[in-house]
Amino acid sequence: MRHGVLILPEHRWSLARRRWTLAEELGYDHAWTYDHLMWRWFSDRPWFAAVPTLAAAAAVTSRIGLGTLVAGPDVRHPVDFAKEMTALDDISEGRALCGVGAGAGGHDAVIRGAAPLSRRRRTERFEEFTTLLDRLLREYHTDFEGAWYTARNAVVRPACLAEPRVPLAVAAAGPRGMALAARHADIWVTSGPPNVFEPERYDRLLPLLREQLAAVDKACAAQGRDPASLRRLLLTDAAVGGVTESVASYQDAAGVLGDLGFTDLVVHWPRPDFPFRGKEEVLLGFAAAEWGGTP
Repeated sequence: MRHGVLILPEHRWSLARRRWTLAEELGYDHAWTYDHLMWRWFSDRPWFAAVPTLAAAAAVTSRIGLGTLVAGPDVRHPVDFAKEMTALDDISEGRALCGVGAGAGGHDAVIRGAAPLSRRRRTERFEEFTTLLDRLLREYHTDFEGAWYTARNAVVRPACLAEPRVPLAVAAAGPRGMALAARHADIWVTSGPPNVFEPERYDRLLPLLREQLAAVDKACAAQGRDPASLRRLLLTDAAVGGVTESVASYQDAAGVLGDLGFTDLVVHWPRPDFPFRGKEEVLLGFAAAEWGGTP
């Protein structure tokens, strides 16, 4: 199993830098951040932009994968975002990871004055967003005319160092989203019950997670894709709780979830208050026990 950590972009770089470098020193495979204009719970606190933060992290690390978890149509256009991802890919020397999701029509959409969208319309927009983004990151130039986006002779160069493009991680909980992941993604992403921020212990959510894994297998089969070719990433702590309560629970969860079929496990960097309240000592202890990682 690959292990990752999600670091909220809430601190000035003088402090944040140490967390990103520490994630690499501890032995984590990848590190991520959210891509929001502002976060609803942090509307009166500092909140930094995702891609500049990841670019800064790329400049002070050498091994760890770095990505958005997730970016989406509420604040992004595929052409602009593809250009930013190729820049991050170059700065990181091929370590960029492109996580995308449909968006929930929340705080970011309100800030930008966007009209509310139904769930069906958000899904349609996300399908088009992901399809165009995939093409932009693969092709020399792209022409596209859709219901939501247009690209006319869009050239995204230089080409990605990672081949055939930066790895694409698609967050999806429903059948249409899973079909989209099966068509385009290198990594399927779930956080368990969608849009839930009251965590329930991971062991109580195993039946739901098992159903989701079976559903994404079915989606791959429907696309004629080998399910084993799609990585499966679980982002914990929002809905799936209890993982980082202790080093022992972290180890148990990693084993149980790996046996269930997940290839990647991502936890949030523990914070002193809501949300994702926890102890950094658990992160350090798990890394030391698993990989001998030390700060």
